[in-house]
Amino acid sequence: MLQDYLTAVTEQYPFQPQTQGYHDEQIIEMFLTMCTKAPNTRKNYYRALEQFRSFLSGMAFKDVTWREIEAYKIYLTQGFYRQSQKPLAPASVAAFIAPLKSFYKWGSDQGIGIFKHNPTQNIKIPMTTVTSRKHFLTRNEVGKLLDSLRRQSLRNYLIGLSLVLLGLRVSELKGIKWRDFHTDLMETSMWLTITQAKRGKSREVKIPPLLWKMYEEHASNISKSGEPEANQELFPITTRQIERIIKRAAEQSGITKEPTPHWLRHTNATLALLQGASLQQVQETLGHSHINTTQRYLHTVEQMKKAAPDFVQDCLIDFIK
Repeated sequence: MLQDYLTAVTEQYPFQPQTQGYHDEQIIEMFLTMCTKAPNTRKNYYRALEQFRSFLSGMAFKDVTWREIEAYKIYLTQGFYRQSQKPLAPASVAAFIAPLKSFYKWGSDQGIGIFKHNPTQNIKIPMTTVTSRKHFLTRNEVGKLLDSLRRQSLRNYLIGLSLVLLGLRVSELKGIKWRDFHTDLMETSMWLTITQAKRGKSREVKIPPLLWKMYEEHASNISKSGEPEANQELFPITTRQIERIIKRAAEQSGITKEPTPHWLRHTNATLALLQGASLQQVQETLGHSHINTTQRYLHTVEQMKKAAPDFVQDCLIDFIK
């Protein structure tokens, strides 16, 4: 009886093994679905994979060897990627190669088995300069920038304050909704749940009291009813608009540097460490996966403190005129 039933099911739903494999479009979609959570990461990985696919000119992902990867690096490095033929910076080349390494590592995993081998295994990502050591504002420069933003509007002022006080990424700032704010268990402080963090992670950031009052005022101003709804976005603008706001404020403030929103994140880490925050506190606020990333800011902080030449000067002060 059971055998007859199984035979009938088999005849009705015949098993057809997949002999041709997946199309490259399907492989990309599976990879992005399984390995990327944050919208920005998904967008950047998709762009990198499609660019590489265009470079391959019809060659399937499964047929790629290390030679194609190295040729692609040369293609990017020597500027063939752009119409202007201007070479890409090492950081930009790394941004195109890193997703390929993740893609082939995933696809060649024994549990996935889409690719027989990983052609990127021995491919080196170009070394990039750590710019966070230079890309920050001084305390006075922050004051001038914030003063310029305050004269523009409460929204723009809040954008600057949120970036420098909370150390947010632009994508995290854009993703803030009213429902993301909450009190602690004792109702003594306000916290923000970052839901649009890098690699799909989330974290909690404490909101200083003065900043919270401004958030309440801003949310009330942009709410149609005066009472913000849970899904109310606090900054429903584009990344490019935020960049322009910071750039224009910097120009109006008279500072000579050309800061970006991410500079304010670097500034947050530097000022926090200078004021006595621990590495772990800064790591948790910025959402760094590894403490090594946070430790980069120590170099800047140590430079601002007493350095070796200062000690030598103290020793020879009687001879220096």
